[in-house]
Amino acid sequence: MERKKIRNAKRIVIKVGASVLTAKGLKLDERWIKNFAEQVVALVKHGHQVVIVSSGAIAAGMGLFGMKKRPKSLPEQQACAALGQGYLMKTYEEFFKKKGFHTAQVLLTWEDIREKRRYLNAENTLHVLLNKKAVPVINENDTVSVDEIKFGDNDKLSALVASLVSADLLIMLTDVEGLYIDDKKTVASVVGDISASLEKFACGTDKECSRGGMKTKLDAAKIAVKSGIDCIIANGRKKDVLLKILTGENIGTLFQARKNKITGKDFYEEAINRVIL
Repeated sequence: MERKKIRNAKRIVIKVGASVLTAKGLKLDERWIKNFAEQVVALVKHGHQVVIVSSGAIAAGMGLFGMKKRPKSLPEQQACAALGQGYLMKTYEEFFKKKGFHTAQVLLTWEDIREKRRYLNAENTLHVLLNKKAVPVINENDTVSVDEIKFGDNDKLSALVASLVSADLLIMLTDVEGLYIDDKKTVASVVGDISASLEKFACGTDKECSRGGMKTKLDAAKIAVKSGIDCIIANGRKKDVLLKILTGENIGTLFQARKNKITGKDFYEEAINRVIL
């Protein structure tokens, strides 16, 4: 029953992790992006509105520079982001345009979320793009956002964006099947409460192209469910994963939204101060 209501999700935010976007050698996996674009277009044609929060700029830059390891210095990370972001957007636009849709680049910083005027400007822009059936592709502005590169992640950003656009569903695509529990071989199907005992199963990541891991995804899921948004963590490499999720198939881990959700002005005033910080 919990999965059936997913079919009715009108507005969807999809977070794409760098571990899914990149192939061997840290280059963008264009075959995967092509298939991903086809799935998103199919959802839009069926009446869904889709916002993409995409990692991968730094990883793409690393690939173009021929780097095999993530650089440790901040200027090098920012240089990779600057080079990779344009290539990332070019790749998205290429495959979406072939299907008759355009992508719109939106770069955000934490200040854009925390400062009310900028928050409302971003909200208005995204609503216009969705109404015109463009597909927003959002990323943290790595080139100038020092805090994000050092401490942040796009998992949390995707949850904030989901709240920003009043989404019905947040899907986080990664390279694992979902949240592993018990013997760490069993994937939790449905989670009603993200308890401390559940969080002990989460861990970080040591992948060269990624940040965060399951711990940051659980943090993002907390923000989403408190905002009344269902959240699914699933394996982005699974064939037609988005289409299967939206037909109610039992894929990944579903975190159920709270009924006493935080929305609108209450979200800005309360969530920014109490949930996020």
